[in-house]
Amino acid sequence: MLLLNPKKDKLDHLDPFSRTLLLKTIQFFETKGLEQCKEDDRERTWYADFLEFVKQEKLFATFLTLEAYGSENYRWDTFRNAQLNEILGFYGLNYWYAWQVTILGLGPIWMGKNENLKKETAKFLEDGHIFAFGLSEKEHGADIYTTDMILTPQDDGSYRANGSKYYIGNGNEAALVSVFGKFADTNEYVFFAARPDKSQYECVQNIVNSQNYVAEIKLSDYPVHDSDILSKGQDAWDSSLNTVNIGKYNLGWASIGICTHALYESINHATKRVLFNHTVSEFTHIKQYFVDAYCRLYAMKLFALRASDYFRKASLKDRRYLLYNPMVKMKVTSQGEEVINLLWDIIAAKGFEKDMYFEIAARDIRALPKLEGTVHVNMALVIKFMANYFFRPGTYEEIGNVDQPLNDDFLFEQGPARGLGKIKFHDYRTTYNSMDLPNITIFKKQIRLLKLFLLVAKPNKEQIKDFDFLLNLGELFTLVVYGQLIIEKAKLLKVEDELIDQIFDIIIRDFSKFAMQLFTKTSSTAIQQRICKRMVRKPVSNPERFDRILNEKVYALKDMYEMNP
Repeated sequence: MLLLNPKKDKLDHLDPFSRTLLLKTIQFFETKGLEQCKEDDRERTWYADFLEFVKQEKLFATFLTLEAYGSENYRWDTFRNAQLNEILGFYGLNYWYAWQVTILGLGPIWMGKNENLKKETAKFLEDGHIFAFGLSEKEHGADIYTTDMILTPQDDGSYRANGSKYYIGNGNEAALVSVFGKFADTNEYVFFAARPDKSQYECVQNIVNSQNYVAEIKLSDYPVHDSDILSKGQDAWDSSLNTVNIGKYNLGWASIGICTHALYESINHATKRVLFNHTVSEFTHIKQYFVDAYCRLYAMKLFALRASDYFRKASLKDRRYLLYNPMVKMKVTSQGEEVINLLWDIIAAKGFEKDMYFEIAARDIRALPKLEGTVHVNMALVIKFMANYFFRPGTYEEIGNVDQPLNDDFLFEQGPARGLGKIKFHDYRTTYNSMDLPNITIFKKQIRLLKLFLLVAKPNKEQIKDFDFLLNLGELFTLVVYGQLIIEKAKLLKVEDELIDQIFDIIIRDFSKFAMQLFTKTSSTAIQQRICKRMVRKPVSNPERFDRILNEKVYALKDMYEMNP
C-alpha cells in the first residue's frame, strides 16, 4: 500500500540504518500519544522533547549533513527525506516546521564556499542544533529584490549589519541564521551567518500564536567578518532561490502526511457512526467523498514521488525539476486542502472536537499553500514553462525510480537561478499514449483543446495583465503536467489501471471546472469561450470500478490505524 501506516509499515524500501531511525521517530510520537500532542499544541508548548529526541538520535544530523562532512550514513537524500517529511506531517505540522526551516537555514551554508562554516555546521548538527533562514522581511515579505538588511563596511575590513527579518522559524533557538542582505557600498547581495547568542542579535517576538516560534529578529550593529560570509553577489542571489527550490518540495509531503492521518480518522469514524439506521459510510454521497479523497491523496503521493526522481537526477543540462518542484508546493498542497474539505464533510462536527487529530489537520492544511510563495507566485513561475512544454519538447534519457541511498550533490550545485525560458521537457504525449484507459483518452482530448486555445486564442495584452485569467489558464496547464507524472510513477510502481482511471475521473472534472471558470471570465473572447465549452467533458463512469476501489481500497482501511491515546 502506498499510503503510510505507521503501525504496520516496516519501511523495507529504505536501507537498514535509515529504516531504524525512522521507526524510532514513529515510536517517539506513538509513545507520546495523541492526547499529549494535542495538549502541547493547545498550550503552545515549545517542542523541547522532540528536539531532545532529534539530538539523542542524531536525526537531523543524519538526514541533513552532506556526505562529505558527516559520518557513515550521513547524507542529503531526497528520497528518504521525503519519508521523514511525511512522518512529521502525519503527527503534526509543528514538528515538521522545525525540520523544514532547518533545511532552509542550511541551504545557503551548504551552497556557499565557506569551508570553515560548513565544518562548524556539521558539528552543530551532530550536537542536535537547529537552523534558521533569514530571508523575509516585515515590509517586503518574500520580495528579495528589496531588502533593508544593510551591511556597512568598517575601517578594519569588517561590516556592521543593521536591519530586521520577519517570519523566521527557529529564530529563537537556531545555532546559526543564514541572513540575506546587501552591502551598503556596492549594493551587492550577501548571505552571512548570524549567531543568536551575540548581544547585537535581538529576538523581538514570536509573531504567531502557535507552538512554533516564528520570529521577528533585529540586528543592531551586528559585527560581520569575512569568516561569517556565505556568499556574495550573484552567488548569494542564486542561493536564495535555489534554497527555496529545495524547501518548497517538502511542503507537498507535509500535506500528504496530514491528509493520510485525517483519512484514517475519518474512515474509523464514518464506518462506526450510525444515523437513520445506517452507518455514515453507507450513504451515497459519503462513498463519493471517500473515493475522491482517497484518489486525490494517492495522486498527490504519486506526483511527489515522481518529482523526486527528476530532482535527484537533475543537472545543469536537465532542469525539469524547476517546473515539477513548484507544483509539489502549489498543486499537491492545494490538493491537500481539497482532501481535507472532502473528509470534513464526512466527519462533520467531530472534526472540531478537542481529542481529534482532525482539528489540527483542518487548521494546518491551510498553511502549506501559503508558505514558500503563495499559489499565485508559484503559478506565475510555472506558466513560464508552458510554451516549451507543449510546443518545443526536448530529448532526454528515460529516468526510472531514483531511490538509491546516495547524496544528492546537485541540489547544492544548481547553478544560476535564471534561463527558465530555455528549459525543455520530454514529450508528454509519449507518456499519455503509454496507457490506454477510458478517462485518459478523454483527458487527451481536453489537452488537445488546450493546445488549440494557446495557438488560436491565446490571451491578449489585457488578459495577460489579469492574473486571475492567467491563474485559471495555468491550472489547466498544471493538470496536464500533474497527470503526466502520475502516469509515469504509476507505471514504475505497477499501480492498478482501475485506480489510475479513477484518478483521471477526478482530473477530467477538475479540468472542466477550470475551463468553465475561464469561459465565464468577463474578458474571455468568443473564440476562447467556444474552445472552453468544448473542454468541458464528463468522465467515463464505471460503477464496478468505483465499488471495488471503495471497498477494497478505501473501506479496507477501517481500523488499520489509530494513534496511541
